[in-house]
Amino acid sequence: MAGLEARLFFEKSWEVAVSDLTSSKRELRLSYLVLVLPAVAIYFAVVAFPTVFSVILSLTNYNGGKIFGNPNVSFVGLKSYIRMFTDPTGYFYLALKNNMLIVAISVFGQIPLGFVLAYILSRKMVKGSGFFQTVIYLPNVISPVIIGILFKAFYLNSNSVFMEIVRIFKPGAEFTMNNHPMLPVLVVMLWMYTGMFMIIFLANIQRIDTSIIEASKIDGASEGQTLWYIILPALSGVIVTSAILAIAGSLKSFDLLYVMTDGGPANMTSVLSLYMYKMAFRGAPNYPLANAISTVMVIISFILIGITQTVEKRFGGKE
Repeated sequence: MAGLEARLFFEKSWEVAVSDLTSSKRELRLSYLVLVLPAVAIYFAVVAFPTVFSVILSLTNYNGGKIFGNPNVSFVGLKSYIRMFTDPTGYFYLALKNNMLIVAISVFGQIPLGFVLAYILSRKMVKGSGFFQTVIYLPNVISPVIIGILFKAFYLNSNSVFMEIVRIFKPGAEFTMNNHPMLPVLVVMLWMYTGMFMIIFLANIQRIDTSIIEASKIDGASEGQTLWYIILPALSGVIVTSAILAIAGSLKSFDLLYVMTDGGPANMTSVLSLYMYKMAFRGAPNYPLANAISTVMVIISFILIGITQTVEKRFGGKE
């Protein structure tokens, strides 16, 4: 009888424990749902739905007016994409080439230069590191529109500061952008965003345990060996994140270029975002073509980010 009571007691205790555990898991899932649901809802409303709807719109002939219930809107398939890729003016390929130049100057210019500056400041190789950190980061707190106006006055007219300096060494020189029209834009972008990557790298270099670096010094490692075998592998994830930020920022470049050149001269400094803007909001609107351009921008972004992550998995270290 005592054994039966003991068994019933343990069975009851087990049922209570299972019930408490199930209730705890249910409450945990509910708390996750309550915390995550608002962010997920905002994401779908602001990012996912507009992206999907943009793809759908690019497959129609919609050119204004109400979207839903419009009898003139019909499905035309890939007509806008074919027009974009076969445009005899080559506008799309010119804009794509300029975007790739901006991606290149961002990934292979801003990121390495930002890392070098961060390394120099973190290792106290110069005095007044706080001053240099502030000065280098300063362009990031200025509006791109203001920077565009500033450098347009500095570079892009016959009486600019740049041309006055050129005429000191070459009297009678005239202003022209025909040979290398993207060069002033790339220089400005390199100057403007390097500070952001410097701050990212500086913050993460300071997270590395200094005792590891000091131990390597005691073991006879040179500055270059410390950099190559300790610091760079520790920052591989940060480098990938920076590359993703650089790619995304490069593909959506608009405000600075719009103010500096507006795509001129003869669309030679145009990028995909400017191309999309002009197709949608200048002259006779072509919304399907504009949405096709935006879809291609998203696809290119995914491809470049995928390549970046693949390279990091193949050659990168572990943080």
